[in-house]
Amino acid sequence: MLSSLVSPLRLGVLIGLLAVLAWRWSPRALRVVWIAAILICVLLTTPLVANVLVGMQESRAAAGVACGESAPATIVLLGGGVSLAAKDADDVGVLTERSLRRLFAAVDLQRQHADAMLVIAGGISRYDISESALLGALATRLGVPAAALRLEERSRSTWQNARFVAELQPQIAKRIWLVTSALHMPRARYAFEQAGFDVCSWSVDARYSAGSGIGYFVPSTAGLENADAALHELVGEAAYRFGFLRDTARDPHAQAGEE
Repeated sequence: MLSSLVSPLRLGVLIGLLAVLAWRWSPRALRVVWIAAILICVLLTTPLVANVLVGMQESRAAAGVACGESAPATIVLLGGGVSLAAKDADDVGVLTERSLRRLFAAVDLQRQHADAMLVIAGGISRYDISESALLGALATRLGVPAAALRLEERSRSTWQNARFVAELQPQIAKRIWLVTSALHMPRARYAFEQAGFDVCSWSVDARYSAGSGIGYFVPSTAGLENADAALHELVGEAAYRFGFLRDTARDPHAQAGEE
């Protein structure tokens, strides 16, 4: 829902339709505003402008408490979604590329800190088997001991990730590694800090890429996807900071915000 509201393509089409329908009766000043808005939406779909947004957001991903020599003993991994309904908890092929990249990074981090507990957060979403169950099944195949693995299976948003991980019993340590995509890290870190955690950021799956050539200035699907993702994170974080989208409903089938 949130992504669709801030998509440059959808906004541009909506503004264009409104302009066509009301152009004849609109004052000149409003026509100028409509044209400017459409041009901005088009610019956002270019790799150049999209990567500016992505770069600004991802540059904030490394901030947080210093982890240094005293590394946290808990790793919290945030699920990155599934593409299809899983047949069972071992049907890990439905995990998205984003989820897999996050998981591989978390497993590698756990290998570097063998005594660390790996907590995987991600609820049922619109399917019957939780993301965390699927990610947990794959984590064990990759060598994470069952005794070092815990699942949080109720959350359906980043805000819920943080709140429901904080409610796990027995409680986990408040100083954690947080593993998620670089673009998502600022919003995720804020949510976990608000839930009482000291966060050491472990960012993966960076999207930013410096480009060259004419293609970097021409609207593209890659530019659109990056602009959508960056705007989703910026608007989502702003909503959290202003007190919106902080849903903590316990019913896993209830309407909830996006990851």
